[in-house]
Order: sequence, then C-alpha cells, then structure tokens
Amino acid sequence: MSETIIVGVDGSETAQRAARRAAELSLKLDAELVVITAHASDNTEVVSIGSDTWILDDAEQARKLAQRVAADVEAAVPGAKITAAAGHGKPGDVLISAAEDRKASMIVVGNVGMKGLGRVLGSVASSVAHSAPCDVLVVKTDK
Repeated sequence: MSETIIVGVDGSETAQRAARRAAELSLKLDAELVVITAHASDNTEVVSIGSDTWILDDAEQARKLAQRVAADVEAAVPGAKITAAAGHGKPGDVLISAAEDRKASMIVVGNVGMKGLGRVLGSVASSVAHSAPCDVLVVKTDK
C-alpha cells in the first residue's frame, strides 16, 4: 500500500518551502504528496465590467492555488507524485480531515506562527500537531 503525505499551502513563500520539503520526502518514501489549501467560505460572486463577466468562486480559487503550488513543486522536485486539492474550513481542520480521509501517514506544515503569541493563541502547525491522526513534520520555514 502506498503512503500519502499531506502538505498545507496558502500561497506564501514559507508554505512553498514546506511543500518542497514535503515533495523531497515523498520522493524518498515513494509516497503520494497531496498539496492542499483551505478556503473559509463557499462564496461565488459574478462581477460584470462592461461586456466582460467574471465568476469569482472561493473554492475554485483555492483549487487553482493548490494546483499552482503543486506544479511549482513538481518542477522543483522531478519525479514526485503530486496531486492538488482544496477544502472548506479552517486550515488546520482541513489538513486533519484530509489526512483522515486519505489515511495519510504524515502531515507537513511550516513553523510560521509557532513563536510568541502565535504559539499561545494557536497556529496551524500547533493545532495540527495536537490533533493529527498521523505523524506531523514541522518544517523550519522562517529565516
């Protein structure tokens, strides 16, 4: 049975670093890497300007972000098996739910927010570390 590793991304450079580290690890373990991002709402908005119309959908934007990060990471770590996904809810909850649903062996998160008030008030890394159904790797992503 193949392993699955989940990594959460939000479009930041620090999340990108965590995703690259997760891809390197997935390649060594011959595991599938799922790059996932969360969206807080399921809003869909239609915007018309002149004869142009755009549909802005939070879920679709989140999926596109995850796909963009997955493509970037795939280019940086050739050979890694990477898929992209998005989930509705708080980032920590989305990562934990994805790990449960996919029976993941590991969740990878960056350490941003693990210091000072972020540590006390709760960061994604902290909430995932306390509630994950699997191992959690906290990647040092701050400088």
